Amino acid sequence: MYKQIDANKRNSLLLISFFLILIMTLGWVFSYVLNNTWIFPIAVIFSVSQALIGYYFGDKITLLVSRAKEVRHDENPQFYHIVENLCITAGLPLPKIYIIEDSAPNAFAAGRDPKHALICVTSGLLEKLERPELEGVIAHELSHIGNYDIRLMTIAVVLVGIVSLLSDWFLRYTFWGRREREREENNQFKIIILALAFILAILAPLIAGLIQLAISRKREYLADASAALLTRYPEGLAQALEKISQDSEPLEAANKATAHLYIENPLKEHGGWLNNLFNTHPPVEERIKILRNMI
Repeated sequence: MYKQIDANKRNSLLLISFFLILIMTLGWVFSYVLNNTWIFPIAVIFSVSQALIGYYFGDKITLLVSRAKEVRHDENPQFYHIVENLCITAGLPLPKIYIIEDSAPNAFAAGRDPKHALICVTSGLLEKLERPELEGVIAHELSHIGNYDIRLMTIAVVLVGIVSLLSDWFLRYTFWGRREREREENNQFKIIILALAFILAILAPLIAGLIQLAISRKREYLADASAALLTRYPEGLAQALEKISQDSEPLEAANKATAHLYIENPLKEHGGWLNNLFNTHPPVEERIKILRNMI
């Protein structure tokens, strides 16, 4: 587990480096094709600033979008003590605790590190789960915090969004915006770069998104295993995942930008194998099977 934490920290740096290189490549290619030298520095400044905003303020933005409210000890002491006891067992500082008033059962963790972390659950989760099941869910989210998954995923989401925005902007500008139509006698290189720019603009968001999905799914499996180790009761989390996945009510506060944070897809999208391919969560049946094989 400690090796995985170190790997997550290294992967965070590698992920930032990869995406910054990709963004700079996109900026340079688009600058050349559109014959505008300002595009490259603007792309770099924009990507760095957005990455920093996402890193330091991503959790606050998520809470605002989710309409979550902080919970104090006196407001829900039983739930507060569950989180507190599991934090002591895991050796983690107590995160801030939030609740979303929604009957759909779900939960997520956010923050850049264990000292700046939070756990958020829906009122439906507290109402519909038994204590061992609730402990399994909280242990799962604490595992995301302890394994530094939340930092890795926050960075991934922000940078994927930047790549998508740059690519979308280039395609819109190329087709609908004003651009120079000058043609030089020897323009083979420019034609090659133009073709490369279109390929990058189309494929870059897809590649970036697939990287994000691969990271997200791997983190979920790791958090499940870490939660089972923390509670010493894998069946609790397995039963919780069954109840959450079988609940047909979508979470109103969730959207595509925040869906990856939750323990199970809150949008309740089930559209066959193609939809599952681009799902941020691994199949819940597979997760439950793995947990029950640990017993």
